[in-house]
Amino acid sequence: MNSVCSRMYNFYSQPGYHRAIRILFYSTEAAEAVKPVIPSTSRATSGESLYRRISPVGDPNVPIAPVLNQWIEEGRTVSKRELQSIVKQLRDYRRYNHALEVSQWMSDRRYFDLSPADISVRLDLIAKVHGLEQAEEYFNNTPKHLRVLSTYGALLNCYTHHKSLEKAEAHMQKMRDLGFAMSSVTYNVLMNLYSQLGQHEKLDILFQEMEGKGIAPDKYTFSIRLSASIATFDIEGMEKILERMETDPRVIVDWNAYAVAAGGYIKVGLIDKALEMLKKSEELVTGRKRRVAVDFFLTLYAGTGKKEELYRIWNQHKTLEKVYNSTYMCMISSLLKLDDIEGAEKILAEWESGGTSYDFRVPNLLMAAYCKRGLWEKAEAFINKAAERGKKPYPSTWDRLATAYVEDNQMAKAVGTMGKAILASRPGWKPNCSTLAACLEYLKGQQDTEGAEEFIRLLRTQGTLPSNACDELQKYLEDGKLESDTLNQILKDAIGEREGRESPK
Repeated sequence: MNSVCSRMYNFYSQPGYHRAIRILFYSTEAAEAVKPVIPSTSRATSGESLYRRISPVGDPNVPIAPVLNQWIEEGRTVSKRELQSIVKQLRDYRRYNHALEVSQWMSDRRYFDLSPADISVRLDLIAKVHGLEQAEEYFNNTPKHLRVLSTYGALLNCYTHHKSLEKAEAHMQKMRDLGFAMSSVTYNVLMNLYSQLGQHEKLDILFQEMEGKGIAPDKYTFSIRLSASIATFDIEGMEKILERMETDPRVIVDWNAYAVAAGGYIKVGLIDKALEMLKKSEELVTGRKRRVAVDFFLTLYAGTGKKEELYRIWNQHKTLEKVYNSTYMCMISSLLKLDDIEGAEKILAEWESGGTSYDFRVPNLLMAAYCKRGLWEKAEAFINKAAERGKKPYPSTWDRLATAYVEDNQMAKAVGTMGKAILASRPGWKPNCSTLAACLEYLKGQQDTEGAEEFIRLLRTQGTLPSNACDELQKYLEDGKLESDTLNQILKDAIGEREGRESPK
């Protein structure tokens, strides 16, 4: 199952769902607070706004307080609502450091009183920027009259976002004791965490507790349980939940529910039932939902093996909507799943001539397929053509090509291509351990110690591997004990160490 389909199954465990839950926790005051600021006539004419001053400061390590202070020093004013709107925009763009800085400046420098909604937002930002302990400290220092449902709910969200189960359960009990656990929203947050952690048996316990308290489940409650049933291959359970959703007058079954059910049937090989669900799902898609839904439909129809349905959705979508890169990627990956290389090539040709922004992730799918099938000449020709046009392949593109060269024993090309991968590397990228080890072995076998040392220097300067791993590689070179198993272990340990250091806490 490719990443698009996985994204659909895990929809309710993603940040978008947490955001929806947060919004529901916040008071009506929060809804007022996040309304977009309409600039005054003079500001609109001059093109000046505080957000426009802040926006270009993209580096999260660069403080924006000087920009805020300068705005005031120029004799300009700023309202609380405008600052709240700026915080919201920065959060939407995941600029959490700057959003927190504006939130703190709002109270510390402008002395605006904070509402429970403001505190809820700040709790979320503190947890993201500084971690749970500081979020807890901030919550505990908040005046008691401001520790209401929305702020308790925000802290619960922080615990679930960080997958801190014990603290989430303890906090939920506090909310029960205070009478705050009286809505489906609160239960959905904890149910979502159980689902993410694979503790599906606890979902029924919470659901029964809700029913015992007379709390009506909403579509999120059912959808979490629907996805959990699929994750455990409980198709009968999935069908019962879907049937209950259809008969509950308080729940509107949308296209996504049927699409998720279709994915469940595909997972267990019940293709006819999957197609039936997909038809139901298609009937419910209208307007703006179409752009999001089409990616799921392409992926799911590929899972059914029905290529004619895949092309039907594709051709229909092209007549109704502009086709974006994400949809091109879904179509190409779907065709590749059906082993239709020629079809994928035609779609890529459409993309190249379609006028969309050039995103190398689109051709990267086909390049990976070429390399996997040993068609490195085709990959090489496309990459060279793209480079001539000033397009920069991703490090993963070079890495896959280098792997293909190694498998075809084209070691000189593999070394050069792996070097390009390292040069193009970005934080978080990791090379193929076996390919990298093969390149170093090759250089050693060619008695090209200088070349091998240069390779290690490149790994060090680009930050691809930690310095201690580079030191170990250098030591093995000098000792003349460069062996495949040893090299692979050093590289795997190094990449594992780096992943542990860079993963969000």
